[in-house]
Amino acid sequence: MVVFYLVCSLKDWELRFCRANNLDEALDWLSEWGENGCLLAGGTDVMMQYRRGEISPGALIHIEGIEALSLITADARTHVGALATHSRLAADADIRSRHVALASAARLVGGWQTQATGTVGGNICNASPAADLAPPLLIADAHVTLASKGGERRLPLEEFFVDRRTTARRPDELLTAIDLEPLPLGGGERYLKLGRRRAMDVAIVGLAVRLSLGRDNTIEAARVAACSVAATPRRVPDAEAALLGARMEEGAFADAGRALVAAVTPIDDGRGTASYRRRVLPGLLEQAVMQCGEEIRR
Repeated sequence: MVVFYLVCSLKDWELRFCRANNLDEALDWLSEWGENGCLLAGGTDVMMQYRRGEISPGALIHIEGIEALSLITADARTHVGALATHSRLAADADIRSRHVALASAARLVGGWQTQATGTVGGNICNASPAADLAPPLLIADAHVTLASKGGERRLPLEEFFVDRRTTARRPDELLTAIDLEPLPLGGGERYLKLGRRRAMDVAIVGLAVRLSLGRDNTIEAARVAACSVAATPRRVPDAEAALLGARMEEGAFADAGRALVAAVTPIDDGRGTASYRRRVLPGLLEQAVMQCGEEIRR
């Protein structure tokens, strides 16, 4: 267990830097510091928030060196350690075959520097409404595991997101892993991101779709999730229900598009207006559905 004291020129207090070499040490620090402790791994969000004065922790608890939290394994479900980086997600063979949308989203998070250092756990815990990884995780029935000195608990990702920048993680808990349901045999999925540039920029709208088709080329199972259209990334059950039974042909998804628009609560911001976000959603949904169909037929 390593402790440093840093005196930061931008702040008028001492910031304690605690380097945890294993999970037990990290949980000890979290138990000690509680709400005054801030977890630090890749730091792509935390350090920016610190410099802008949005957070003022008493201690940074550095967990990047805990190798056990960066593993990706596969059995009936896929298990992703919270410290797996976006680059690792994009390159991992199991993720690329079992979670096509997640691999694609990981390649669209920021630039290569962010992808090389930013982690899936950090992306989730930051709880940005525009988190690229969230929609692909949601359509894969993602569950998170949270550990503390008192034990572990597991909950659906949808329940983990509480509000903008707010999660169900308690101050003494560490998100250690995410487990996912793999793409079923004969299924297809896509993540589409609308932004001012292909990557680097925060999503104006992000949409993930997972489908299974029946023998008559109609949709027999559908999952839809979106980001940048509400306070939290979310599944859209009404759009999913409207897709069921639809034939895989252009123009067949108008009801689903209307259901999607009715379910979201976007805002105006520097990237786009609420009206624009609503206007582009139906077309983005149709594009994602058609691409899923092409993937299934290959």
